[in-house]
Amino acid sequence: MSQAPGRSRSYDTRSIWSWALYDFANSPFTTLVVTFIYPVFFARVIVGDEIEGTAIWSRAVTITALLVAGLSPLLGALADRGGLRKEFLFAATVGCIGGTSALYFVGAGQVLQAFIWFVVANTAFEMGMVFYNAYLPDIAPAEKIGRISGYGWGLGYAGGLLALVVALVTMVQPEVPWFGFVKEQGQNIRATNLLVAAWFALFSVPLFLFVKDDKVEGVDRAKIVRESFAQLARTVREIRQYRQIVRFLIARLIYNDGLVTIFAFGGIYAAGTFGFEIADILIFGIVLNVTSGLGAVGFGFLDDRLGGKRTLQITLVGLIGATLLAVLAPNRFWFWVSGIVLGIFVGPNQAASRSLLGRFVPDDKENEFFGFFAFSGKLTAFIGPLMLGILTQLFDSQRAGIAIVLVLFVLGLVLLARVDEREGIELSGR
Repeated sequence: MSQAPGRSRSYDTRSIWSWALYDFANSPFTTLVVTFIYPVFFARVIVGDEIEGTAIWSRAVTITALLVAGLSPLLGALADRGGLRKEFLFAATVGCIGGTSALYFVGAGQVLQAFIWFVVANTAFEMGMVFYNAYLPDIAPAEKIGRISGYGWGLGYAGGLLALVVALVTMVQPEVPWFGFVKEQGQNIRATNLLVAAWFALFSVPLFLFVKDDKVEGVDRAKIVRESFAQLARTVREIRQYRQIVRFLIARLIYNDGLVTIFAFGGIYAAGTFGFEIADILIFGIVLNVTSGLGAVGFGFLDDRLGGKRTLQITLVGLIGATLLAVLAPNRFWFWVSGIVLGIFVGPNQAASRSLLGRFVPDDKENEFFGFFAFSGKLTAFIGPLMLGILTQLFDSQRAGIAIVLVLFVLGLVLLARVDEREGIELSGR
């Protein structure tokens, strides 16, 4: 569905909202499985020790990051050459749904099984985002790309919020959980994985029905694989032509590592340092999703007015302040304040990152460059989780571990200053 350089894109409302609804579909995975519910259950029940559980969880996130970093550029090039974007997105969606469903069957002490199924589900989720994000420059008019990216993130946080509410009301809080589940052996908590899987399956359908791709006729799969390797090698050799993309991806490589670490360990930190129970963490997650969704939508309009770079700089300053407060928070009240501030800037940061690259990518290379986008998000994404685990064990303190996030945000902000947004747009040829 790529368009020739300079051609204006029509505003296809059905395609845009079907695309954005995929964010609504998949966000409960990051909200419930990656951040707020399953990591706490993993550390407390499956592993049985919060410090050791935090360290093992960091290894799982690290392996996911390395897998995605290795696979995303090549699969992005394959999708570009063979018109396989939707097929790859469907396979990734099914993989995430299957891996998430399997987590329901893992009980206390089955650490390896939980580890493997989480890595499968999380890797599939992240690979799906490569192909999902690559649709943005195709469906969004250039002058509205910031707000449309914001719509997606806003709907995503709404999906995470509603899924959290459903989990809280039907499975976590009731004395007798709904749908025939029981509290023995944490079945009601494990069942939240089934909720996430069903949610993802249902609400991802509109994208596959209504968002169109150009088809490549007479596909020779072996030839496509060879050409994809050649295209990838050519892009790597010619990368200096896209120096603003390179500068941006290097900056994102660092600050996104901070976001990955927060998402993976926010719930564990709240439980271990401030004594949050599962129900408390769910309520905390609901508040963060509300603030993040509002921030993503509101900053989307600011993004179109100020540009992606300036929007990102504003959000990183906010994230630095919120993280510092979380590290130093003396009690639950100040931790709540830090979480709310964090939520306001997390959504806009993700939305503006996606829209800025959407402005920079050359025509007909969307999947490949969003593969590099995922690559930049994962190449060093093991550093934050790994250092958090090491520092937590070394100092026997989660506060010491979470402090690594502050370093990553500051360094990312410094590197972002080198990006010239105007030149990046001009070099894209759009």
